Amino acid sequence: MLAPGTAPTVRGGRSSLIYVVEDDAGVAQLLQRTLTEFGFHVEVFNTAAAIIRRLQSERPDLCIVDLGLPDMDGIELMSHIGRLSTCGLLVLTGRAHMTDRVMGLELGADDYIVKPFDPRELVARVRSILRRAAVTGGASAAKPHRFASFLGWTLHCTSNLLHAPDGQEYVLGTAEAQVLRVFLERPNQILSREQLYGQRDISPLDRSIDIRISRLRRRIEADPQHPKIIKTVYGSGYMFSAVVAWS
Repeated sequence: MLAPGTAPTVRGGRSSLIYVVEDDAGVAQLLQRTLTEFGFHVEVFNTAAAIIRRLQSERPDLCIVDLGLPDMDGIELMSHIGRLSTCGLLVLTGRAHMTDRVMGLELGADDYIVKPFDPRELVARVRSILRRAAVTGGASAAKPHRFASFLGWTLHCTSNLLHAPDGQEYVLGTAEAQVLRVFLERPNQILSREQLYGQRDISPLDRSIDIRISRLRRRIEADPQHPKIIKTVYGSGYMFSAVVAWS
C-alpha cells in the first residue's frame, strides 16, 4: 500500500479529484485529511444539494457518499450523481444492515465502506475504484471513438453509454461498464470473478461482481432468470456468449 505523499492515480496530468459528501464535520475532516495526505484533490460537501450544484460545473473522478444526509437520502443522491456523471462511486455508511449495502451496489456504487473505518482501508478502496476506471478508460484511449456491438446492443466505450436494440440509451456506472468491457474483449471465454474484478484474492464473501452481473443481466437479457448471454459456469465463473464486433 502507498505511504502518504506517494503519487495517486492521475487523470490528464492532475491528481484525481474526489468529492466527499458527509454531514458529520469530524468524519468529513478525517476523510479530507487522509485523502489529501495520499495526494488526492478533495472537495467536501455537507448536503446533497451542494454537490448536485457543483456537478453542474465540474465532474470528479470519484464521489464518496454518506447514506445518512440531512436533506436527501444517500440512495436517492446516488441516482442523481449517476445521471450527471460517470464518476466512480464509493458508499460510506453507518448502517449495519446488509440490505443497505447491497442496495448501494445495485444502484451502481463501485464499493462501500462501513463506519467506523480504517483510513488506510478507505484509501485502498478509493485507489481500487480509480484503478478499474483507468483500465476502462485507458483501454479506449488509443481509439477514442471505439464501439463494441453485440446482438443489436452497442457500447460506447468512452462514455459508458449502452445503446439498446430499440434505440434507448443507458449510462452505465464505472464498475458495471468495466465488467461489460472485460466480457466484450473476451467473448466465449470462461472468466473468473477475479478476472472480471481486475484484482486477485477476492474474498469468497465479496458479492459485488455477482451484483454487477445481475444488473447487466437485467439490462440486456430477455429473461434475466434464465440468461443466454451472460452464463454462469458453476465452479469457474462466467462466460459472455455472443459475437462481438468492434469499430
